[in-house]
Amino acid sequence: MTHEARQTNSKAIISLVIGILSIVIPYLGLIIGIIGIIYANKSIKEIENSNENGRGLAIAGKVCSIVGTVIYGILTLLLIFSFAIFNTLTSVG
Repeated sequence: MTHEARQTNSKAIISLVIGILSIVIPYLGLIIGIIGIIYANKSIKEIENSNENGRGLAIAGKVCSIVGTVIYGILTLLLIFSFAIFNTLTSVG
């Protein structure tokens, strides 16, 4: 009786690594997070079709990518808002 080990989906691993990087790398995390979400979605679809391992990795990668995208999206908006207020205050006086 042989039991074949199922292969782990490589895009799931990539999505997890990119998701973690999207949280750790400042400002590029916004772009990296979007790429991570795309990879995670592709890997989840591939896993459903091919019965490979790695669904948990893909979901974790998607969550990390979303968190990184949200964090750096908010920081970017706050930075733009701060510059706008600073320019308004300095041009008045």
